Amino acid sequence: MSLADRASALTHMIVVSDLERSKRWYLDVLGCSLYGEYGGTSVVLDWNGSWFLLVTGGGPTADKPDVTLEAPTSPDVTARSSIFRVDDCRAAYEELSRAGAEFLTPPVDHGYEIRAFFRDPDGHLFEISELVPAKE
Repeated sequence: MSLADRASALTHMIVVSDLERSKRWYLDVLGCSLYGEYGGTSVVLDWNGSWFLLVTGGGPTADKPDVTLEAPTSPDVTARSSIFRVDDCRAAYEELSRAGAEFLTPPVDHGYEIRAFFRDPDGHLFEISELVPAKE
């Protein structure tokens, strides 16, 4: 049996520097709904059936003895990105901009895909992406 057979969901853990500020951003800009808050160090948000787990940083624990969690130190260096597939990238760009998202650039058409990138308050990178049908 594979992990895909055993797991029921995928949760995206995001380390943030200011839990309240980030919670407001994910609720107001991305339209998440609040699932729960735990001990002042974590917030669980639902987005279309997927969860974002916002956590404050922290040192090693018994189950991750050599791992320290911390928010990004530079918004220009990243090892991950969350991508939202949308039907209309330009419309999503306008809507998210009005909600307070700050994009790196307006949507760029690459021929096969139209996409635009934006960041959360800690610099975590997000992308909206529209697939462009292949021309026959």
